[in-house]
Amino acid sequence: MSGFVFSEKPISIERGEGPYLYDDAGTEYLDFGASYAVTPVGHCHPEVVEAVQEQAAELLYVQASYGNGARDVLYERLAAIAPGDVGNVWLCNSGTEANEAALKFARSATGNSKIVAAKQGFHGRTMGALSATWKSKHREPFEPLLADVEFVDYGDEDDLADAVDDETAAVVLEPVQGEGGVNPAPEGYLQAARELTDEAGAALVFDEIQTGLGRTGTLWACESAGVVPDVLTTAKGLASGLPMGATLCADWIAEDAGSHGSTFSGGPVVSAAAEATLSVIVEEDLPARAAETGAYLREELHAADLPVRDVRGEGLLVGVEVKRGANRLLKELALDHGVLALPAGRTVLRLLPPLTVERSHVDRVVDALADALGGDG
Repeated sequence: MSGFVFSEKPISIERGEGPYLYDDAGTEYLDFGASYAVTPVGHCHPEVVEAVQEQAAELLYVQASYGNGARDVLYERLAAIAPGDVGNVWLCNSGTEANEAALKFARSATGNSKIVAAKQGFHGRTMGALSATWKSKHREPFEPLLADVEFVDYGDEDDLADAVDDETAAVVLEPVQGEGGVNPAPEGYLQAARELTDEAGAALVFDEIQTGLGRTGTLWACESAGVVPDVLTTAKGLASGLPMGATLCADWIAEDAGSHGSTFSGGPVVSAAAEATLSVIVEEDLPARAAETGAYLREELHAADLPVRDVRGEGLLVGVEVKRGANRLLKELALDHGVLALPAGRTVLRLLPPLTVERSHVDRVVDALADALGGDG
């Protein structure tokens, strides 16, 4: 019986450096998927590697009830870069755990149970986060899940207003839907969600597992909309591939959160990796670089006049909606052009490279797409 959890790609990766990955035969691939946004500063960034090595030589692990210097520094860093007053930090091991915590904290703080989430949204695969995830193929094998969840059309303010009431604990939204097809929130939608949750006394939760850490051109995607949530979740690239997530909370959410916990919360090695990653993102102003390079990527995709239905996204989270199956196109890009990317549904190609990529990398990807799509996109 196979031990693999995910379907295995026909490539065995052995090494990574910057925006490149190398297979066991030494073939080079330009990584425009960043392993689902997990490598924002590129593969094996020297500062991250050095931080991990130094910490591993001092202390690999100590239970979370003891303080440790690496975690304390990370707490301070995350609180400093959090949007608005969302500066209380709970650390965990993944995005789905960060969202589980967000749901628990919102229910505890409000005394309510109802969760409002968006159609096409994706928030994780554990039981609570899965309950707020839209696609039935993810949920049905594990039902019954949380009963008190209502899904609304993403971007429809009226639909959201009808769903949010005085029994609502939280509204959970991605500022840009990733798995759902790379769908940016329409102008004014996140602000409407802020006003509705304020009126209802509910928590506004932004899932920035994929959009955060500079990906969309600002450190947090919600900043471009000028909206501060009550809870913000982040993970994926937080520790450059080591398992870490974080739930950032306003004071009124954090007051009753003490009963939640995790054995591996903020371990020294992953905390050191996260601090080094955040240092590179902030000091090299990678959000601004993502904004500039992402704009160039979208411009070049449009200029190439590809036979596609749409090009959309923000920063270096870009979706290309094609006219045929995305998975077949992805295989062709990888095997024939040495370009790795990701799907976002059946017909959307998702481009989310390391934030360090250059225009020459963009040009290579656009040329590869033009060749692969030809006239049958």
